[in-house]
This record gives sequence, structure tokens and C-alpha cells, in this order.
Amino acid sequence: MNRFFKNIPQVPWYRVAVIAFWLLAWQLLAQLIHNHIVLVGPWETLEALGQLIPSSDFWLSIAHSFQKISLGFLIAFLSGIILGSGAYRFPWLQEFLEPVMVLMRSIPVASFVILALIWIGSGNLAVLISFIVVLPMIYVNTLSGLKSTDKKLLEMAAVFRIPLWKKIRFIYLPALLPFLMNGCRMALGMSWKSGVAAEVIGLPSVSVGERLYMSKIYLETADLFAWTFTIIIVSTLSEHIFLFLLSRLQRKGKTNHATDPS
Repeated sequence: MNRFFKNIPQVPWYRVAVIAFWLLAWQLLAQLIHNHIVLVGPWETLEALGQLIPSSDFWLSIAHSFQKISLGFLIAFLSGIILGSGAYRFPWLQEFLEPVMVLMRSIPVASFVILALIWIGSGNLAVLISFIVVLPMIYVNTLSGLKSTDKKLLEMAAVFRIPLWKKIRFIYLPALLPFLMNGCRMALGMSWKSGVAAEVIGLPSVSVGERLYMSKIYLETADLFAWTFTIIIVSTLSEHIFLFLLSRLQRKGKTNHATDPS
């Protein structure tokens, strides 16, 4: 646990000052507008969040959305690695998959959401949308990471007839992990943005998207801001935890590489 917190970058004092400035500007703007339907300040947002936290529905909605969005992300993460590795090994597969990946990157999320509502309903909507948004990012970064592998190391491995599993562990994996980490930094945030947006449209029961929509319907702007703040926190925590696990895998790979007798 201590290592996890050490992995979180320290925030310089000037960034704290910048955040404080914008929070103050937000509060002053809310007071200037003086309309709680149009805009609420950070203090009202925290008050609304304080009222939501004791509610069981609050935690059930977060747990439900977290489960669906995380499942979509993990399936896309594993699929992207498998497809990217296959495309690296077989160039024809890369050509075959390219139109699909371009299509998935180009079509608006709203179009996917409407089609998904027709195909599978709202229950697993966030899973599918998170998968569709994340898959191309992981695929591209996997392919780029494998293509960046040191050719001299591969030639040496071929000369000494190093087994495939050792090449994967000591040559391909160290080259791949930095690209995967960079891809995951963007993909994790996008999975939450797209997943919650899908929930707002599809309105699955007991979800963060449903709570956002109900806040909008009843003009509860403070609750809307509170739920948005919650999404930011949960998304950020998910990103730090997943990147921490990947960084541990990267450090472990370097340690094993240094101690491996062959």
C-alpha cells in the first residue's frame, strides 16, 4: 500500500495554487450569477456530495458502473494485446484489422450507443461502449510497442536460440510496457467518459449515468456537479491503481532480466 501512494506523483505547490485560483474563480462566478439552477459553486457541490455519500444508492450506483466499465476496459485491454500481437506477427492481419480500428475510432460514441441499445439493451451498454472506445487505443499501442523492439536483441536471441517465452519475457515485454502504460493513461479516462455517457443515454437502473440524468431532469445542479466530481475521483483512482500494477510488472521484468543467468 505504501508503494502505491509513493507511485502517485507529488503535486508541486504552484499547481495547488493554480487549483485554488480556479476554485475561487468558480465560487465567485457562481455568486455573481446567483442562480443555483444555472451554476453552483464548489462549496454547494461539496454539500451535495456530503448528502449523497451516506446513501446506499450512491455506493450501489458507483459499484454498478465501476463493474460494467471496468469489465469493458479489461476485455478491451486483453483483446487489444492479443490482436496487436497477432498483427505484429502477421502483417496481413494488420491490414485486415485496420478498417475496423479506423471505424471504431471515427464513429461517434452516440451512434454506437443507439445501435447497442437496439442490439443488447441497456443492461450491458457500458461494457460494450467502453470496449469499443478502449480497444483501438490498446491495439495501436501494442503494435507500436512491439515494432519498437530492439532488432539487435532479436537477432541475438535468434543466434543463441533463446526460447520464445524468454524472448517474450525479456525482450518484447520491456519494449511493450511503456507503450501500454501511455495507452492506458488515455484509455482509462476515455472508458469512464464513454461508459457514463452511454449510461446517460441508455439509463440502466442503479448507475451513475442514471443519477446524472435524474439530476438534470429535476434541475438539481449541485447533485449533477457532485456526481461529476465523483466520476473524476473514481476514474483517477482506477487509473492510478491500474498503472501502479503495470509499473510493478515493469520493475519486476527489469529485475528478472538483471538476475537471469542466461
